[in-house]
Amino acid sequence: MTDSDQNGRVPESVLEAEPKDIAEFLATYRAADAAEALNSLDRSVAARVLEAMPVPTAIQILNEPHLDQAAELIGLMPIDCAPAILVGLHPDRRADIFRELPETIRQPLKARLPQPIRETLDQLLSYPPQSAGGLMTTDFVSVPADWTVERTLNHIHAAGRSKEIVYTVCVLDPDTKRLLKVIALWRLVTSDAKATVLDAARPYKPITVSPLTDREEVARLLSKYNLLAVPVLAEDGHVLGIVTVDDVIDAIIAEGTEDVQKFGGLEALDEPYLKINFLTMIRKRAGWLCALFLSEMLTASAMQYYQVELEKAIVLTLFIPLIMSSGGNSGSQATSLIIRALALREITLKDWWRIASRELPAGLTLGAILGVIGVTRIVLWQRLGLYDYGTYWLLVALTVGLALTAIVTFGSMVGSMLPFLLKRLGFDPATASAPFVATLVDVTGLVIYFSVAYMMLRGTLL
Repeated sequence: MTDSDQNGRVPESVLEAEPKDIAEFLATYRAADAAEALNSLDRSVAARVLEAMPVPTAIQILNEPHLDQAAELIGLMPIDCAPAILVGLHPDRRADIFRELPETIRQPLKARLPQPIRETLDQLLSYPPQSAGGLMTTDFVSVPADWTVERTLNHIHAAGRSKEIVYTVCVLDPDTKRLLKVIALWRLVTSDAKATVLDAARPYKPITVSPLTDREEVARLLSKYNLLAVPVLAEDGHVLGIVTVDDVIDAIIAEGTEDVQKFGGLEALDEPYLKINFLTMIRKRAGWLCALFLSEMLTASAMQYYQVELEKAIVLTLFIPLIMSSGGNSGSQATSLIIRALALREITLKDWWRIASRELPAGLTLGAILGVIGVTRIVLWQRLGLYDYGTYWLLVALTVGLALTAIVTFGSMVGSMLPFLLKRLGFDPATASAPFVATLVDVTGLVIYFSVAYMMLRGTLL
């Protein structure tokens, strides 16, 4: 076996074989590696490979969150083959697949599932996919509070194999079935076997979420309290399911990918880059690109407004790219910091004034640093004879220095406040992407630059 085989990579020569032979070969690989191999195949071929696999193996692979277009693979399978696989999937994975299935396929498949699974599926599909209810699994272990630790461990041994992951055990009131405590598996193993499971649990109130809690808040709770799972409770205190840390990780990776794409000034992509078709790629990118272009046209309007000043002092045009880029860069820095802090709940809307009081002196300082560099550059070029900025070169240098200070300060303030404004209006702060902030600061930066130039050079160049 080659090194690449040992590292889990499937040889390309194997993937060129018949689907039945590929299925037989992939059955010897880990599910994650088999899923990666299927991602490289045509979807119809990948569906035939899964169809040729033993059902338990196909279930393991389809449970992998990194398997691309799982819903499409299910839709390409024969109607008599797919239900057996769907029954064995984790409840949350099954719900994810059904969300993406077209209605013409969804209903016939759903009708072939057992009644209990259909009811669980309907429950999970009733919640938004980005909520705790949309992420949770209904496969969890729960026991009455008066059971002993020994009896609970025996129950886990008998029933745990059918559960998705046994991270924690929900301890329920024997009469009302409401959640009382949550106990980790490691704590059960290290507790007195004769003690009740309620006594073995920690004394404080369990961390729980509602089914409509946003996935970012779920992730924050799991991280803050170092949890492996968090129960999802109905209003009456009954456990609907649990959200496990691995599901949250997958969700946050997807959220982070979406935010990064928005930072770049495009709509979030629903599929991997190489899987998305050309027309969809154009549609996702063209909208924002056109909006930014139309916004940048205001820059031309601003320059037209100052046409007379530009004709009198052509030297000012040399520094327009420098001025515009500096303001946009400072705004992009600020907006990136604030969006991330908002996402991590490090700050809230009410902290806007604290952010403003920090960004104002920070912007002034950063602007002054760039201003000094700009002035130094003009002085050196003039003194060394590298370029002649004219009789009033010193005033030009001061104009550039003061303009840089003002524009970088303005960019920092706009970049830091725009995410708050968008969040207050109910929009995703990630929409305040770097290109959007840069475009906004470009236009206002020109106005600031020429206003400073008019004040500094009036009576001389202007």
